[in-house]
Amino acid sequence: MIKVRKGRKEDLPKILELIKELALYEKALEQVKNSVTQMEVDGFGDNPVFGFIVAEESDTIIGTSIYYYRYSTWKGKRLYLEDLVVTESRRGDGAGKLLFDATLEIGRKTNCTGMMWQVLDWNEPAINFYKKYNTQFEDNWVNCNIDF
Repeated sequence: MIKVRKGRKEDLPKILELIKELALYEKALEQVKNSVTQMEVDGFGDNPVFGFIVAEESDTIIGTSIYYYRYSTWKGKRLYLEDLVVTESRRGDGAGKLLFDATLEIGRKTNCTGMMWQVLDWNEPAINFYKKYNTQFEDNWVNCNIDF
């Protein structure tokens, strides 16, 4: 039986493994620069900037949802889903749905006006999963970033 719970500091090594598994799937493993130490500071320090939940079965973490809050001047407080990852061998078992639904509930309970995230245009399994939720896919925006 798969259960979802709030993430704990001691989960971070497994969470970083899942992040790297996702990065490998997305053909970008070399871009992962984060560490467990940094995630401890960023998630459990004086000013946490992200939260996460985990899906586990028999005390083994098989997936995670990592999120944070952002602000839209048009819509107000929004929940941003940074990553939804289920280990490859467990995809299709329902953990992703449990995590996604639980993340939506976090947004609702914290008075967010909605949830946002990105998906690679070639990731058809993920796109098809999100379509089940009547997701709005935008094509007018270009993602931008500057690395420091």
